[in-house]
Amino acid sequence: MIARAWRREADDGSLTLQIQAQPGARSTAVLGPYGEGSEARLKIALAAAPVDGKANAELRAFLADAFGVAKRNVLLLRGESGRNKLVRIESPTRRPDRDWG
Repeated sequence: MIARAWRREADDGSLTLQIQAQPGARSTAVLGPYGEGSEARLKIALAAAPVDGKANAELRAFLADAFGVAKRNVLLLRGESGRNKLVRIESPTRRPDRDWG
């Protein structure tokens, strides 16, 4: 398996994703890798406005559903008010990221 710069797996089974959020989209979906090398991120369109934490809530709900975890297992580590985000997913039961590029 090829390592992706936007994804890191920890020894405890958790997963850290570097994400480029695109709020205000028609629907929430993974658009694919964005950028190259150490600046690479996973671009995700969000069907929520970047107001009052709505886009962050949409991102957490989307990732929780995709990885088969509760929303409390999706932690926003960095980027609460920006498009570039660092998200940790604890104990994922599914791994859709392996198909996301």
